[in-house]
Amino acid sequence: MQGERMNKPHAIIVMGVSGCGKSSVGEKLAGALHLAFVEGDALHPAANVEKMSKGIPLTDEDRMPWLDRIGEDMQASLEKGEGIIVSCSALKRIYRDRLRAAVGGNLFFVYLEGSKALLTQRMGERKGHFMPVSLLESQLATLEVPTAEPGVVTVDIDDTVDGIAVTALKGLAALGVTV
Repeated sequence: MQGERMNKPHAIIVMGVSGCGKSSVGEKLAGALHLAFVEGDALHPAANVEKMSKGIPLTDEDRMPWLDRIGEDMQASLEKGEGIIVSCSALKRIYRDRLRAAVGGNLFFVYLEGSKALLTQRMGERKGHFMPVSLLESQLATLEVPTAEPGVVTVDIDDTVDGIAVTALKGLAALGVTV
């Protein structure tokens, strides 16, 4: 199955809690792998953005239409013979499994992990993002670390965006994803 998966275009999700650098790293990976990049936050329904802006954590029920939209976008890209990279928190295993099912299992994850202190610092430095620092705690509580799952590369975020991307690319290459 692993070899079969490599012969097709692939989808990659750059995942983790808010403030870990999903968008910045996703854009770097997309450039290096010559793939389209989709900002997952842009696919949230307006009601989700409004809740998060008010500091209200999303529920599973809130997230499912968003995850389905991401899955549909990835599947549409793969059906056109094109790979894709999407930023998406993908905090729980059921979310990741839902995304895997949407693309027939042809999906890799780059999990960006970091300390609460570093994440808090980075969130505090962001300008114009709807996600308040106050929601970091609920995201960390929701997170089910994916390191034992297949097709996951774990990268520590205590580095520059370029350094994180290089480490992620090495991990993806070890899984058979090539430039």
